[in-house]
Amino acid sequence: MRLLLPALAFGLGLSSLAIADEPSYKVLGADMGRIALVNSRGDVEWKYPCRNSVHDLAKLPNGNYLFLSGPRTVVEVNPATKLVVWTYTSQPKKGFTGGLEVHACQRLENGLTMIAETGNKRIIEVDALGKIINEVPLKVDHPHPHRDTRMVRKLPSGNYLVCHEGDGVVREYDRSGNVVWSYALDLDGRPRTPGHEGHGTEVFGAIRLPNRNTLIATGNGNRVIEVDPEGKVVWKIDHDELPGIRLAWVTTLQLLPNGNLVVGNCHAGPDNPQLFEVTRDKRVVWTFKDFKTFGDSLAASQVLDVAGKVLR
Repeated sequence: MRLLLPALAFGLGLSSLAIADEPSYKVLGADMGRIALVNSRGDVEWKYPCRNSVHDLAKLPNGNYLFLSGPRTVVEVNPATKLVVWTYTSQPKKGFTGGLEVHACQRLENGLTMIAETGNKRIIEVDALGKIINEVPLKVDHPHPHRDTRMVRKLPSGNYLVCHEGDGVVREYDRSGNVVWSYALDLDGRPRTPGHEGHGTEVFGAIRLPNRNTLIATGNGNRVIEVDPEGKVVWKIDHDELPGIRLAWVTTLQLLPNGNLVVGNCHAGPDNPQLFEVTRDKRVVWTFKDFKTFGDSLAASQVLDVAGKVLR
């Protein structure tokens, strides 16, 4: 892990100066049958057993951790006691008899928990008692209980930004389920290849920037792209553009208050960092590589101890 020098802010017109010999971040992540918190020295401060393949997690404002403990179960765990203080398990909606999984969850400011259900092809918002308060249908061209969605976030506008892995499309929905914006991924001139280390259009993550552009972690598209509201790519990191880093299955994105971007690089192998921080001018200023605590499937993570609000 390393931290270098001044960073040009990511698309916000700001500048920052990171003055430290080593990073101060802690990393919360899920892999190898556990949720774990690793400090800046590489020590494991906390761990919790979890055999599920976790695609979303978060530290909540109350200090608890929200994550997917099973294929369709969301839990909130108190890290001090390790007790589950809230849980919700999704069920097939009326008339649906196929498979069902959950790959995204988000605790909303109003206290509800947003859950994206594959198979059911919908977003739900549930209260503390597990009652469904809101339901939003999703458009899925190639239905599959494992691939309908990956990362989903409710936007400040009340709309939802949804990554459809199987369709290879990012769609924005209004509260009635109408698609109001979309972006379809392409192969960027490279042939499709199979496997986790391959190349395709199976998108994983996206965040909406303050300037209305959308940053997309393209999954096995092996790159990060920023597209404007008209769908034009205005900035990107190609799969082998950064010195010493090859992008594989690009998953999470975290926009830091200084404008830098933290990128999750899953299935990239031990020669590559699992996370890295990059400036707008594509200088890598921090990397995280811990193949003792986490393996090659660190799909969901969060950097902690960051001063200010992180967009993720």
